[in-house]
Amino acid sequence: MSDKKYVIGIDYGTESGRALLVEVATGREVAVAVHPYANGVIDETLPDTDIRLEPDWALQDPHDYIEVLKRAVPEVLQQSGVDPADVIGIAADFTACTILPTTRDGAPLCFLPEFRRRPHAWVKLWKHHAAQPEANKLNEIAARDGYDFLPRYGGKISSEWFVPKVWQILDEDPEIYAAADRIIEAADWIVWQMTGVEKRNLTTAGYKSIWSKQYGFPPKAFFRALDPRLENLVDEKMTRDVYGCGTKAGELTAQAAAWTGLRPGTAVAIGNADAHAAVPAAGVSEAGRMVIIMGTSNCHMLLSEKEHIVPGMCGYVEDGIIPGFFGYEAGQACVGDHFAWFMENCVPSSYAQEAAARGVSLHDLFEAKAAALRPGESGLVALDWWNGNRSVLVDVDLTGVILGMTLATKPEEIYRALIEATAFGTRVIIEAFQASDVPVREIVASGGLPDRNKLLMHLR
Repeated sequence: MSDKKYVIGIDYGTESGRALLVEVATGREVAVAVHPYANGVIDETLPDTDIRLEPDWALQDPHDYIEVLKRAVPEVLQQSGVDPADVIGIAADFTACTILPTTRDGAPLCFLPEFRRRPHAWVKLWKHHAAQPEANKLNEIAARDGYDFLPRYGGKISSEWFVPKVWQILDEDPEIYAAADRIIEAADWIVWQMTGVEKRNLTTAGYKSIWSKQYGFPPKAFFRALDPRLENLVDEKMTRDVYGCGTKAGELTAQAAAWTGLRPGTAVAIGNADAHAAVPAAGVSEAGRMVIIMGTSNCHMLLSEKEHIVPGMCGYVEDGIIPGFFGYEAGQACVGDHFAWFMENCVPSSYAQEAAARGVSLHDLFEAKAAALRPGESGLVALDWWNGNRSVLVDVDLTGVILGMTLATKPEEIYRALIEATAFGTRVIIEAFQASDVPVREIVASGGLPDRNKLLMHLR
């Protein structure tokens, strides 16, 4: 053992899990390891089956999450040479809302042979949008019956959130709903696997499950109005107890210690949502500084000392990001995803050959070519709704647009138009905050994209 102490943070993303070892006293990043999910995003066929998924489905395999503990955590220990006895805590954040049905002891239903071929037994990833019909009905009923929680979520509950996804399970496979003793956020499930204790975090409860510090969950009458079988959803398959971010959930079990290479009894923090955890990590702990986490999608996080209704936002939660503040969330559902779509579908072989000859990546090549274009030169106008619109329209059925294409349009012009679409979407979100008396004085960019694409950061 040494005098230096360390903590490990695990970020569970859309395609992989990343473990980071940090020195406590200095904040120095000592080692990092990434483990790609073997099954990635499951959106076409269930693994090892011939069962095809409908459009707008996005599932994952919880086995991949355990593999991150088994592979990425030991790797950072090996890289650093740090004694596991000097690691005093471990924490995890997750994409949200990402949920799964389990047995009472936490076993995912998709692990059980009798449910392996049932899509609703698997993890529903954040970008699973097939619950839009349920979201539409929920919003209609909540508005009709005068429930006052809708304004907290910008006027609509998204199909990405907890209740519409659960309702879809009940609608389409009631046997899976009945078999699920618990339905839980993946952020809380992974903590459960590490500690043996089920504890749910305040952040995802507030932003994704219609919970508030002042009112708790909506009353049973609301859930009964959705479907009588949902009346006792909270008490039967969830819990009314939630815990603030940064607090202790429990300690590593012997099994989890064997997975990770850490000591049994190591402190484990309450789970958190990925974007929300990024705010203090980016050094932001005051109102008026917007943190944009840029990756597969964009999340816009903003603190305020006051409570305001902001139309079209994903929601706000008291103490949801940092205690003592109202934390506001907005987002763009497709950013890195539509750049990836472009690379997979719109790149001529001559460009790939040019990139290889220059010894650069395709993204670097297109960034350079797009940066050489003058604003408006191509005549293209695009909207970034390739995965629906999260903010401010809250409509996953919207689709992407590129207007102004001609036979002379070049691939780099399309690439630039997609970047401009991202910038425009961000501007609309910022203006909505400003119009609702939630000021944005500064922007702090984080995530995977800012360091990879300077043009993306410069356009506005």
